[in-house]
Amino acid sequence: MDSFSEWLLTGWYLAGGGWRALLASIVDIGLVAFALYKLIMLAKRSRAWQILWGLGVFVVFGFVADWLQLHTISYLIRSSLPLLPVAIVILFYPELRHVLEEMGRLVGWGRGFSGLAKKDVSDIVREVARAAAVMSEQKIGALIVLERESGLDDIAATGIRVDAVVNSDLLCTIFHPGSPLHDGAIIVRGNRLVAAGCTLPLSESVHIGTMIHTRHKAALGVTEDSDAAVVVVSEETGTISLSSEGKLHRGLTEESLVKGLSNLFGVTEQPRRSSMAKTIDGALRKARIKS
Repeated sequence: MDSFSEWLLTGWYLAGGGWRALLASIVDIGLVAFALYKLIMLAKRSRAWQILWGLGVFVVFGFVADWLQLHTISYLIRSSLPLLPVAIVILFYPELRHVLEEMGRLVGWGRGFSGLAKKDVSDIVREVARAAAVMSEQKIGALIVLERESGLDDIAATGIRVDAVVNSDLLCTIFHPGSPLHDGAIIVRGNRLVAAGCTLPLSESVHIGTMIHTRHKAALGVTEDSDAAVVVVSEETGTISLSSEGKLHRGLTEESLVKGLSNLFGVTEQPRRSSMAKTIDGALRKARIKS
């Protein structure tokens, strides 16, 4: 067959729906590659990365056993292969759950602060930051979990239901030493304090240093499994930290905490003007220089 005939056959194939099949193949391969990439990125933040390496070693060992004609080992490996899908689901349960939650957020299934006006969210952020600053001065440990799109009902169920309006005095009272609920975390959903004395999952990331204390590991753990934001106050040093997306930002002040939370919740905080600036502005207005 000459090149002209091959060209005609190719054109006939594409005209008969080949373009659609080619486009479907590209989209199919692209979606699979994207899904694998996201799974690998999720796995790198937890012990799942080590499990992936273990599975890789297991597969390589199976090929080596076949090549060396180790019949007994090869038979055992082949016999365990039908159980591999079930084992993967069990081993990667937290990561698979996180992926499903991400898919749910894409279609708008969320709660948290999404139904509040920006002013209400800004007020809550200010109340939380004020409470964190007060507890920081007194070196009172605190864990404040702010629910965003991912539901935290399973974590709230580990504590005591409160259902109260969020304010700084209430937060300081709950975490005051001697309070029955001061050792646990509190869950904030919208403008309501849902539960207190809750138990958070500790982070299993291999990248956490040995100097990270339990409160901070708990804050990282819940932000690795959800999109929540967690404010941490260290009982030892009084340091204020903010955890989100599996990362920890330490050494914050009240204003920097307000700025960080405002960015996470999509609230634009206007910087406070100094008294001198207000005086100058008023004088310019009186002189009709500034409208």
